[in-house]
Amino acid sequence: MRQSDKSTRKPRADAVRNRERVLEAAKSVFSTGGAEASLEAVARAAGVGIGTLYRHFPTREALFEAVYRREVQQLADLAERLKQEARPIDALRQWMRSNVKFVATKKGMSAALALAAYKNSELFSYSFDQLTRAVAALLERAVATGEIRDDISPEDLLRALVGMCYMHDQPGWQTNVLRLVDVFIDGLRIRPDTPRSKIKQNKTKQSKTKQSKTKQSKTKQSKSAVMATARAG
Repeated sequence: MRQSDKSTRKPRADAVRNRERVLEAAKSVFSTGGAEASLEAVARAAGVGIGTLYRHFPTREALFEAVYRREVQQLADLAERLKQEARPIDALRQWMRSNVKFVATKKGMSAALALAAYKNSELFSYSFDQLTRAVAALLERAVATGEIRDDISPEDLLRALVGMCYMHDQPGWQTNVLRLVDVFIDGLRIRPDTPRSKIKQNKTKQSKTKQSKTKQSKTKQSKSAVMATARAG
């Protein structure tokens, strides 16, 4: 068989299953044992040999990264499901609450995920982009139906969520943060008595903010291109 055929063929079904078992086991083992938990413990929990684990994930960092990407993808998939299953504002609320529960159930896992993102800027960009697009879809639906104000961006929602989860190592924090999520979402609601002039003012403000961010993004991309060209030279 030619080398190109080997590189393009799909993984065997049992290899895919083993990989998923390792990722699920890693999530559990790192959650309880922290980022330094042994990879042998992960292999035992997955029911595979240590050699199988290393074939899929040659290093501890590679395993961290794969778990991180999987968790982010699950949150993105949840947003897609909620778009079909819940009212717009309820979908947004449930997605944000699910993020809080994600942080709460990870504990030691959060250290491993943070380590993966810290060491890999591409991974951080990937996760931020995935989560931004996920919450943007939910936000746009809620705005389009007139349920919430339109002067808040997806990035604003993520920043608020991160801020609310900041004290995740304090006793009883999850109950308090879930309450804050509800308060936050309720604060975004458009009340029936909201003056139309106020709504129009908010739209104008948001439009100017988007234009400013677009201009900043283009400037940043231009600078990056110049730097890349300079390094190539």
